[in-house]
This record gives sequence, C-alpha cells and structure tokens, in this order.
Amino acid sequence: MTSAQVFSPDLKLTPYWWERTPRPALAATPPPARADVVVIGSGYTGLAAALEIARGGRDTIVIDAEDAGWGCSTRNGGQISTSTKPGFAELARRHGAERAAAIIREGQNSLAWVADFVARENIDCDFRIAGRFHAAHNPRQYEALARGVETQPKGLEVEAVVVPRAEQRRELGTDAYFGGVVYTRHAAFDPARFHQGLLDRVSAAGVRLVTHCRAHAIARDAGGFLIDTEKGLIGARQVVVATNGYTGQLTPWLRRRVIPIGSYVIATEPIALDLMARLMPRDRIVSDTRKVVYYYRASPDRRRVVFGGRVSYNETDPRLSGPLLHAELARIFPELARTQVSHSWFGYVAYTFDELMHTGERDGLFYAIGYCGSGAGMAGYLGTRLGQKVLGLKQGMTAFDGLDFETRPLYTGNPWFLAPSVFYYRWRDRLG
Repeated sequence: MTSAQVFSPDLKLTPYWWERTPRPALAATPPPARADVVVIGSGYTGLAAALEIARGGRDTIVIDAEDAGWGCSTRNGGQISTSTKPGFAELARRHGAERAAAIIREGQNSLAWVADFVARENIDCDFRIAGRFHAAHNPRQYEALARGVETQPKGLEVEAVVVPRAEQRRELGTDAYFGGVVYTRHAAFDPARFHQGLLDRVSAAGVRLVTHCRAHAIARDAGGFLIDTEKGLIGARQVVVATNGYTGQLTPWLRRRVIPIGSYVIATEPIALDLMARLMPRDRIVSDTRKVVYYYRASPDRRRVVFGGRVSYNETDPRLSGPLLHAELARIFPELARTQVSHSWFGYVAYTFDELMHTGERDGLFYAIGYCGSGAGMAGYLGTRLGQKVLGLKQGMTAFDGLDFETRPLYTGNPWFLAPSVFYYRWRDRLG
C-alpha cells in the first residue's frame, strides 16, 4: 500500500479515544483573582493532585493552555504496568538496595492505585486486568526475559509466566517474535474515559477549571505566588506544576530536566471479530523488548488494533508517522497489511536522564514529572501523592523524593540529541 492508501478516506488526526469521549466543552470563564492552590496542567497528574487538595479543604483552581486533558493523558495507549525503566540491580548500584526496592514497589503501587481508584470512585473507563505479553524481538532478549522471571529479587516478585516461541500463538497470532513473558496483573483502560472520570470527580469536589489559560510567568508575592496568565493574574498560596511532556519556558529548571519525546499511535479501521480472535486470542496488552519500543492492543470493543511507538528520528506529524506505524503493524500481522488506518495522532511523554520519575518541591513549586512512558498508571498515583504533599501529609512521601534530578550541560529543553539517539538504539535493536 502507498502512504495515501494506508489512510481511510475519513482519516482523523485526533485520538481514537476522543470518538467516545470528546474534549469537554467547558464554559469560557475568567479565572478568579485568588485561590489557596493553583494547579498548572489538567492531565492525570494535575487532576489527581487537585482532587486530593480540594477534598482536603483547600480552594483549588486548575488551569490549562489547551482543552482539559488535551495532552498525553488522552493520547496514550491505555496500558498500565508496574514498570520503572531501570531494573533492581541498576537501581541498587545507583541508590543502594533499600532505596532500589522502594522504587520498584512504587511501580507496583501505581498499578494498585489505579485499580483501587477506579473501583472506589466508580469510574466507567473499561478498566480490566488484561495481562501484558512482553515479546522478545530476538532470542537473546527471550533468554534475558526468562532469566529475569527466574531471578526476581526476593520480596519484589510479580506474577509472570514465561511463554516460549513454540507456544507464542496462544498469546499472540504472529511468528514475528521469539517468545516472551506474560505479566499477569498489568491492566488496560480507555484513557479518555479515565480522564473524564477524574474530571467529573474534581468538578464535584468544587475545583474550578479554566482552560485555554496559558500561564506565562510565576512570581513570588506577599501571599505566596502570582501567576500571570493570558486571562489575567491569579494569586495563590501554593502552586502545583503538572505539565510533564509539555513542560516549557514557564519552569526553566524543570524544563532542563525532562526530555519531551513524541509517542505516535494509530487505530485501524474495524476488523472482523474472528480475525481479532486469531491475532489477539487472550486480549492482552502487548509490548516488546526493543529499546525503541512498540506497544499495542485491541480496542475495548475488540474491533480495532490500537498500535503505538516511536517511528521517527525527529518530531513529525501524524500523516508521516501513520504509514510508518502501519508498516510495522503489517510486519507483525501480515493479515492487516490491507487494513486501513482511521486515526493517527501523537502526544508528548517526558523522559528523564536517569529514566526515573521525580516529585518534590523546588522554590516553593510542587511537581511530579518524568514518567518515562509509564504515565498511564504513574501520573495519577504521583498526582495523588503530590496533593498529599501540598496538604502536609506524610503519605505524600515517595521513594522518588530526594533523588538527584539530573540535567546535562547546555541542555535547555530542546532535545537536539534525540535523532541520533533514536538512530543508535534502532541500530542496536536490529543487531540484537
């Protein structure tokens, strides 16, 4: 198929998830002159923090430069894991065994938090414990995965089943991989429905949300802070920064410490249910062992494949990334080579130089940031902990607090090194 033939005639360059849950049309109200707490960013982090703060009795405002949830909170693949990128051995080398174990447990806590929050708040978001098939893209990676399951650190074990290549098709209808591991407790949800549920609870708690209200500057004043926005000045006792992959010039110290990376996603046109039953018989979420990873799943109604990854050396637009993702999808599932793409979109995730999340307070500004591709679960969890920090509660402390938040000389937030890095890691992936 040519690039033009990849796309359906009614292609949409917006997330598939927005079909069921469009961005909310909120009243265009000016912000109030003052509040106890101003939260900048209306994704999972900002809303979870605002909910905790408002229920703690503080007058809270959330502002956003775009529509509520316009960023990656409604653009992700809806996969929830327990992952932190560095393994226990590497974390222990950097931080000692005790802190390493605590960091690993925070990943497990984030998954548990989502399950508990969805049940407790009765959020309709197609949440389910799907299990993840993490596929080995070469034999060496399969051996590493199998060895990792057998040698899990004591006390940090997670449920996992090794699947050799000979048995792979019981999990995934392809021969493109060399076996893998099923992490049985990993989960899936509809990210836009989850965001809408958070938004509804935040509104019910009395939080005021002002969209299309970009913050230009934050300054100290006698009452705490003064935030200069395109809709006027807002005074606040405390400020929460929840911008993650969209962190910009407003907070230069944070901007120097996160790397915005485009994550690209497509959704296919509807496919036959019997074909989906062959391709994804266990309805798992799927990822692979490439450094430049691909991740995919069936849509909640099992009619489409939602397929994501990083496919460009430089940031590009969904019309260019869509055919590249489709080519990878067809390589894994040749049966889908003629299936067109109905939606192609992207969002920015935030990586850090140590591949860990970071949260804390800097110059009076509270932040949680740098989820390194694990934000579907981690963002809401750390947002809740961040809200508890603002309230002065000891439950707000996490294993990520107090870690050195690294940057690099001359780095100001423009990741000029991203293209050569992606090229290098893709070369490594090919070599195995």
